[in-house]
Amino acid sequence: MPEPPFFSIIIPNWNGARHLPTCLDALRCQTYRAFEVILADNDSTDKSLPLVEREYPEVRILRLPQNRGLTGACNAAAAIAQGDVLVMLNNDTEADANWLAALAEALAQYPDAGAVASKLLLFDRRDTLHSAGDFYGADGIPGNRGVWQEDKGQYDGDIEVFGACGGAAAYRRAAWDAAGGFDETFFMYCEDVDLAWRLRLLGWRTVFAPAARVYHRLSATGGGPIASFYTGRNTIWVMLKDVPGPLLRRYGWRMLRAQVRIAWDALRAWRGAAARARLRGQLAAMAGLPRVLRQRRAVQAARRAAVAEVERVMTDSPQTWG
Repeated sequence: MPEPPFFSIIIPNWNGARHLPTCLDALRCQTYRAFEVILADNDSTDKSLPLVEREYPEVRILRLPQNRGLTGACNAAAAIAQGDVLVMLNNDTEADANWLAALAEALAQYPDAGAVASKLLLFDRRDTLHSAGDFYGADGIPGNRGVWQEDKGQYDGDIEVFGACGGAAAYRRAAWDAAGGFDETFFMYCEDVDLAWRLRLLGWRTVFAPAARVYHRLSATGGGPIASFYTGRNTIWVMLKDVPGPLLRRYGWRMLRAQVRIAWDALRAWRGAAARARLRGQLAAMAGLPRVLRQRRAVQAARRAAVAEVERVMTDSPQTWG
């Protein structure tokens, strides 16, 4: 009987046939071979499934009867995955041949890390960063370290990060299960920030593996008003659900001012579809408040990490949000 894979690579997909060959061909070239690939398909209507069945028979296909979003697709695939480590990978990416080997090395070097962040670079400008791990600001705004900067190795020595960008993130099965995976009410966007918070509250660290390089076609399968709506809504949900009470009391006014500024900027750009979507997202966040507060009670009751330890990885300096 074959050994179970160490990695289960989970690729959420919705009508991504144009991106899948690049993504899957790169996985065939990995130097580290102990992995399986699961395509979690959100009821695609393009040629995604026939393509994968014909050209990539090694890929396990999970057919979902409806579009459950990135969060639902990843959770469903995680439930059937066989690996000790779950790796979330966007379908619009191309992984370097040594990507999995670098992730495996980081996991071995940092056994207390529940997650490992890859180095994401732009697909068409491969010397430019998209994410060197994620940060979480004291104003409640999350983002990608180094976004739009030329990669000169300036972040390679900062190994501990707040969280991993979900476009190419590895999670130990034990950490994923303890945190409960992605929150499916988020659907997509900021689901990785929410999970990073819950892992951190449970005492799991996230580390950055600078040698784990992945090239990303930024917003090839999202972006625009859709991204603005979900980001506007989910950013607020993360704050209200995950930030411990002492930190809300300490930074709450700063977080509120940031949201007011975002709303004001959106009102000034009202003619833009993305600006209107951002405001709708903020309003939707308030509509979901009763459920989020119920979730908050459970999340905070499960916290094991000291507040000071959580605060240590928050940043107090403004950074560019990607």
